[in-house]
Amino acid sequence: MKLLIKIGGTLLDAPATRDSLARQIAAAAGLNHQVVVVHGGGKQITRFLDERGIPSRFVNGLRVTGPETMDAVVKVLAGTVNKQLAAALSEAGALPVGLCGLDAGLVQAEELSPELGAVGRVTGSNPALLHLLLKHGYLPVVACIGGNREGRLFNINADQMAAACARAFGADLLLFLTDVGGVLDATGQTIPRLAPTAARELVTSGVAHGGMQAKLEAAASAVHGGVGQVRIVLGAAESVVLKAVAGEAIGTALEAEPHPLEAK
Repeated sequence: MKLLIKIGGTLLDAPATRDSLARQIAAAAGLNHQVVVVHGGGKQITRFLDERGIPSRFVNGLRVTGPETMDAVVKVLAGTVNKQLAAALSEAGALPVGLCGLDAGLVQAEELSPELGAVGRVTGSNPALLHLLLKHGYLPVVACIGGNREGRLFNINADQMAAACARAFGADLLLFLTDVGGVLDATGQTIPRLAPTAARELVTSGVAHGGMQAKLEAAASAVHGGVGQVRIVLGAAESVVLKAVAGEAIGTALEAEPHPLEAK
């Protein structure tokens, strides 16, 4: 199985959770699955900025990223958070390689909006480096920073980064490890399965908003791009990675809508 795991920064901020996930990811790689990890780190970036008296400002959920903030993004995401996760994976027996989207053109981006500064919109992804590393038994660990051919760095939404890498990598499963147990309906119940059309309806109706809206939009783009299944699960749950890999019905699964002929 080709497996791409996206881990939110909140999960990585707790050493016990980070170590548990690292052990599970290493175990999945040890089962001959091809595993790529993409991670965020928004909580850690905010703390880093607060400690230096730099205010964090958001527009529609996206961090306004001026020069000082972009410097913090690089130091925290590609530095501390990436290397802490790589260290945990190494201790668990994997062979992690820390990367960001700029490396070998893994994720190309362009400026999303002048008012947001160095916030990027993904324009393409080249999986050649991922394939090369996986062929030799390494485990890519990708921080959500992209770039362009002029060498400019961009702060990329981690969900969109994961979806772009999953599409290019040809993932069978894109696993979003989050701080919620799945996608909730209007009554607060977890929805076990969703098609992209139903996911769009949740967003349009306002039932899914904020971070979940971003995840559903990224998930839908991954499915449309050929990813077999996207699953949104509670990252702190026991053995969550191994259960997902084993095909257990946890969290919310998003899959392509069946062809009309297949539905008959």
